[in-house]
Parts: sequence; C-alpha cells; structure tokens
Amino acid sequence: NDMASLSSYESIYATCGTQHSDSTPLLHRTDGSGLHGNRVAPLPQAPSNRVTDPRSPTQKLRRSQPMHIQAVRRLQEEELQVRPASLPAIPNPFPELCSPSGSPVLSPGSLPQPSDSHSQTNSNAPFSRTLAKNPLPCDLLKVCNIALRSYLLTFCVCLQQIIKVFSEDGVGKVVEVPADMTARDVCQFLVYKNHCLDDNCWSLVEHHSLLGLERCLEDHELVVPVQACMSPESKFLFRKNYAKYEFFRNPLNFFPEQMVAWCQETNGSIPQSRLLQNFLNSSSCPEIQGFLYMKETGRKSWKKLYMFLRRSGLYYSTKGMSKEPRHLQLLSDLEESNVFTVTTGRKMHNAPTDYQFCIKPSKGRTEQKELKMLCAEDEQSRTCWMTAFRLLKFGILLYQNYKSPHQRKTAISNFTTPVRSVSENSLVAMDFSGRTGRVIDSPVEAQSAAMEEGHTWRKRSQRMNVLGSPSPLHPSPLSSVIHRTQLWFHGRIMREESHRMIMQQGQVDGLFLLRDSQSNPKAFVLTLCHHQKIKHFQILPFEEDSQVFFSLDDGFTKFTDLIHLVEFYQLNRGILPCKLKHPCTMVAF
Repeated sequence: NDMASLSSYESIYATCGTQHSDSTPLLHRTDGSGLHGNRVAPLPQAPSNRVTDPRSPTQKLRRSQPMHIQAVRRLQEEELQVRPASLPAIPNPFPELCSPSGSPVLSPGSLPQPSDSHSQTNSNAPFSRTLAKNPLPCDLLKVCNIALRSYLLTFCVCLQQIIKVFSEDGVGKVVEVPADMTARDVCQFLVYKNHCLDDNCWSLVEHHSLLGLERCLEDHELVVPVQACMSPESKFLFRKNYAKYEFFRNPLNFFPEQMVAWCQETNGSIPQSRLLQNFLNSSSCPEIQGFLYMKETGRKSWKKLYMFLRRSGLYYSTKGMSKEPRHLQLLSDLEESNVFTVTTGRKMHNAPTDYQFCIKPSKGRTEQKELKMLCAEDEQSRTCWMTAFRLLKFGILLYQNYKSPHQRKTAISNFTTPVRSVSENSLVAMDFSGRTGRVIDSPVEAQSAAMEEGHTWRKRSQRMNVLGSPSPLHPSPLSSVIHRTQLWFHGRIMREESHRMIMQQGQVDGLFLLRDSQSNPKAFVLTLCHHQKIKHFQILPFEEDSQVFFSLDDGFTKFTDLIHLVEFYQLNRGILPCKLKHPCTMVAF
C-alpha cells in the first residue's frame, strides 16, 4: 500500500512539474498544515523506491517532498522576476509602506492574484510580519492621510469646478459647475434658487477689480475656461443687463449711419433687417469706422487715431483717414480678444472723456501693459464699437442666444426681422366705456383717455384709502412707505450711484429707478434712460383735502402713492420722453 501510494504521488508531482516548469518553488508550511505560497517547485528526478517516514527529523530531502524556504526577501525577489512586462507600472503614492527591498512602483504582478482561498489568505503573510517588526509611526500615517486626500481632491476637481458668484450687495454664493456648463445655465440656476423672474435679461459678469474692467459673458460661453484665465482677485457678478440683445430690437439706435462704412455707399436709410443681416452674414464685409483715442503703451498720454473695425481685426490708420493697406496697422485680433467696459473712471488713466473701453486678450492672465485702452467721444459711439465687436466675433451665435428662449433652441435656417416683444405689443390704449372694448388709434384721444384715467384714480383714492377707511381725513401711513418694498425703489442713493446702476444694467429706453431726493426730504426722483442718456424727474408731494398726493407734472396728475404713479407711467408716457419699461433692480442672495 505504501509503495502504491508513493507511486501515485510521484506521478502527480511529475505532471505538476511538467506544467509548471518555469514557476518558483512550492513551500511547505512550518506547522505542517499545508502550503505556504502559490508557487510550485520543479521536482528533481528521484529513482529511489525506498519508503521512509516523512515525519522523521533526520530524514533527507526526497523528490516527492516540497522544498522548505524561510527567507522572505527571496520571495519578494522571485515575485519581481515573474512580474509581467507587458502590463504598465502604477506609481505607488505611499512608498513608505513598502518593505526596504520593495519598489515604489506598484505593478499588476505585485497585486493580489485571484487564486484559491488558501493562497489569498497566506499571500499577505510576509507583509504582515514586516509591519509587525517595523510598526509605522504616527507622523507617517498623517502624511499618508494627507496624500490620500490630495489625490481624491484632484480627482474631484477634474469632474467639477467650484466658482463663487457675487450679487450686487456683495454677498457671494458657491456654485458647482461642470466643464460643459454655460453662462446661461449658471444664470438660470441662480434665478431658480433666488426666485427671480426669468426674463432673459440676467447676465454673468466677469469683473476684474485690480484692472477696473468688466464684461458680460455671452450665453453660450463656457464658464470653466473663463475662470481659468481670471486672477485670484477677479470674480463673477450676477446682475441684469437689458442691453444684452437690445440691438436686435432697435439696431438703428446702436449703429449710426455715419459710422457704418457700407451705409455711406447707399442712398436713403437702411432697413433694420438688412443692417443686422450684413453683420451676421459671414460672407459680407461690414466696417465700423471713426475716431478713437488710444492710450500709448507705458504712458498716460492719449493719441487720437482713425480706426476701422473689420472681421479680421481692429486697425488704425498711420496717415490720417487713409484706408490703404500700407497705412493700416493691426491693433487687435477679434478671435483672441474680448471687449471690456472700464469702471474706474477717467481720472485713473487720465482719459480725455468718460466713455472708455478696453480690448483684453482672452488667453491667459493679462498684465496692465497688454491692455488696449480706448476712449470714444460719446456714449453712442462707445456702444456702437463694443456691439460691433461682439457681432463680428460671435456672429450668428448671438442671434441664436437671443431667439433660443422663444424657440426652445430650434435650428435657425434664415435670418428674419426681429419681432417686438409681446409685452410691447399688448400695451395699447383701450376704451371700455361702451359694451365692448375698442383700441384707441388716435394719439390725441389716447392722451385725453390717459388724463381721464389719472383723475379717476385720484377720485377713487379719495373715497377709500389703502387701509380701507372711507374717510379721507385719516390718511394711511402705509401709503407713504409701501413703495420701499418695490424692486425699483433704492432709497437714499446719490445721483452718481443711480447713474452707475443704470449704466451697468444697460442704457436702454425705459430703464428707470426711483430714489429719495437729496435736495427735498419730502420729494422723490425718477431716474430714466432715453436714447442712451440719463434724465432725472422730481416727484413732488401735494396736499389736498388733508391728504398727500404725488405728482410729476406740478399737480396736474396726482397719485396717492408711488406705486400708482409707476403703474400709470408704465401704460402712459405723459410728460416723460418714453414709458417706464424696465425697472432697475438689485438682487440679494
């Protein structure tokens, strides 16, 4: 029986030896319970047929017995020898955890192999004994923890970017932005979170406090690349901008005929659709021309030059108003630059006028000497240059951004004439004196109806005040303070501050705000923008029958509170140059 069993064992070991001839030796556990590693040894040829007791301590090595190896270092060297060369090496972020003879590079061959349960359990035994002999200090564990956190943080940053957006009152909000998130997506998210009215007028503003520059990001621009080029002192602002797409509604107000080159070659006025079509069509060659002041590099002096804005870039003539190619010098490229508004005023740069703008490179962080500081003669000229810069750079993308809220981002085949907004078309004078209402077409009749409506409101307020008391002798204290809850009322701000707010939110017709008067404590001031000019109208209080009224026309049309006054002039122009359309608001996070 012993001989038969020995013969069967020899045949099994011979088979294993032929299959694993290139493997490392198989180890015998010191406790006699089984195998120690997952490698098998090549068995020597042993023709001996003598049977002995393997448990005898004096017995010599037989070919049917595994070889006993105790050295751990030899195991590690043999594992390194059999490492697959075709698999890439993985850098080990924690080389301190390896044994002295180990490598700071983790390879697939050194990782645990999916073998049987005994080999998986015992494969970590050398490493466990190494840790038991050389325990890790606390400082090393702290270093490993910090390194692991840095690796995880780097991985998370690759997936999400963190930006901070500030409101106009200086409060910031942190927003997680993926790599493909546009400026419109960020604005819609902030509108939703702050319960604002989404009227397609919100903008994300890139503000550089040290340079004194800012611009509104286009709706299709990605936020993450823009933030990568910003300095640590720069930030994003969230505010309204009514002039973002106003040039699609009233293009003739933004592009004077004397500044557009192809307008001078035609007779008569140019239709609005043709004017914008030439800017949006890449095959056409519109050109903006005129005089601009340019700040000389490294100096505070300014030089007046005749400039041309084309699709290829911004040029200035070195010889008067000449358009010859040999007299034109390239100042800036449109593709690699962005146009900014200067917010620091004319004193900082010693500018000749208040209508400054700047062309800044869009790639990388820009120093002061790389800026192209320009200055226009008036606000209309500056708006024309900046709007033409955007149109020539982005082209049809701006029109798609303008139409996408209405068309749900459908494809635009051909350019059509922009349609007036629904709110403007619905604001018409109506007569409801008969059985059915009718639209008043005559301007004279509409003016008289507006005045009659104002008197009707005054009589109605005399019969019943805001609190519901039918006596006019006890005026309501609520009527004198209820306007302070409205978004268009800004309290005691200076005249210059009202100008700044109107300019930041776009100088469009009908943009207005109300504030306390600085000269008369009991009066108020209506600040209104019309034809890119800011005008101020004083609202005076009048007392009649022991009740206070407010009026813009020296008491001819009176209102019980400012809310009635604003609602009336939103429907009727009255003595104002235009109706009140867009309230100048400030958002607080």
